[in-house]
Amino acid sequence: MDLLNAFVALANFVLVPAIAYGSQLALGALGVTLIYGILRFSNFAHGDTMAFGTMVAILVTWGFQGAGIGLGPLPTALLAIPFGIAGAAALVLATDRVVYRFYRAQKAKPVILVIVSMGVMFVYNGLTRFVIGPDDQRFDDGARFLINARQFRELTGLEEGLAIRSTQALTVVTAVIVVAALFWFLNRTRTGKSMRAYSDNEDLALLSGINPDRVVRVTWLIVAALATIAGVLYGLDKTFKPFTYFQLLLPIFAAAIVGGLGSPLGAIAGGFVIAFSEVGITYAWKKVLGHALPQGLEPDGLVQLLSTDYKFAVSFVILLIVLLFRPTGLFQGKSV
Repeated sequence: MDLLNAFVALANFVLVPAIAYGSQLALGALGVTLIYGILRFSNFAHGDTMAFGTMVAILVTWGFQGAGIGLGPLPTALLAIPFGIAGAAALVLATDRVVYRFYRAQKAKPVILVIVSMGVMFVYNGLTRFVIGPDDQRFDDGARFLINARQFRELTGLEEGLAIRSTQALTVVTAVIVVAALFWFLNRTRTGKSMRAYSDNEDLALLSGINPDRVVRVTWLIVAALATIAGVLYGLDKTFKPFTYFQLLLPIFAAAIVGGLGSPLGAIAGGFVIAFSEVGITYAWKKVLGHALPQGLEPDGLVQLLSTDYKFAVSFVILLIVLLFRPTGLFQGKSV
């Protein structure tokens, strides 16, 4: 019984939150790895692209809520995601046309594009803050829990309770559907195969008649969709604050690099590696160990390696280790 209580506590505070967080990071890292693999630069504006798309979805959500339009137990924000994707797509396509296309035509080195993307990042961030403000914005509605701790204890008779928020379940289900659709698109459609060919060998792809401008446009559209979906899911699960999405850039890049830049499968694996590392290292294991260890051996302290204030430091350390010892990542992506 004590081991069951230990497992429930572990699931409640580590497994479920890490799986949801890992799904959000995986979607964000997929966008980063697509840009790196196809457009060949690290897009530092990706976190603020997520923030902008989420902001549009929030504004539309508030409009729907004010008009009495909803989805019952599901968040109204699901109806607003297509509008957020459209807003983010318009933004990134306009940015590409005004900014990035010039540097591509000049055959600028990737480091130049990285610096340019940092400038774009600050513009996006300022625009988002100007429109919606710098403070936390809550936009979730519908059923809050699939099951709460009290219901779980009553059903099982266990001392520990398991609470699964509806946004956590929604995150995982949506991530699975989006990832499956993306892999089908990249592997089964003519446009997806063109994107993969362009990523593998640009010159050979051009000789084969592939239109590079179309590849670039489709890439930005997919990235806008991934960024907005990831941003909305993160905002529903936690909260929306523009600066938070700026901070998310570090774990998202860490996930992409750990998995292997340019590798979609690696981006997904990297997202879960980073999520479980962050949650596991910053969790106080006293409760789990108190149930799992024999009586008399329970720890007195919190058994917490790092405070939650240092969560992003975990991503940074993992990123450094991977860059030092395996720069191509777990799935042999392109070296940084």
